Amino acid sequence: MKIASTGATFTIGKDETIIGVLSANRFEVPVSCEQGVCGTCLTRVLEGDIEHRDMFLTDEERAQNDPFTPCVSRAKAGCKRLVLDL
Repeated sequence: MKIASTGATFTIGKDETIIGVLSANRFEVPVSCEQGVCGTCLTRVLEGDIEHRDMFLTDEERAQNDPFTPCVSRAKAGCKRLVLDL
């Protein structure tokens, strides 16, 4: 994952969440439910393919590949990286 504003890059482990890695590295994204239900953490994606695991976005919104819920969603298998609009 890459942060567009700073160029910082992070690897997300298979047992980690994007929101967890962001928080651990002092990137503030508001969260509430952390289960992909509320949409509080919606974040724009500038590049990359998302595996949506949320229950908030509609199918049409998911098809646009932007935004996504970093509390539960991840990069699709085979996607080299996500670039986040942070």
